[in-house]
Amino acid sequence: MLLSPDDDLEVRHVQPYEAVKPYRCPGCDHEIRSGEGHEVVVPTAAPDHRRHWHSGCWQREARRLERERARRPRP
Repeated sequence: MLLSPDDDLEVRHVQPYEAVKPYRCPGCDHEIRSGEGHEVVVPTAAPDHRRHWHSGCWQREARRLERERARRPRP
């Protein structure tokens, strides 16, 4: 799922001690291992599309979304 700059997102950091199972990061398609801190990103309009991201991958994606928002004409 590609995120849109218009998406309203909730982002929560998962501490390493809270990360009890592995996930697949949509940013790099590599595994987030259990015990590895990471970000959970939830589109508020579609909470069933929540994804777990490596922190660095999420930071890159957040910058991309911000650049796209900045390029859009203001009403």
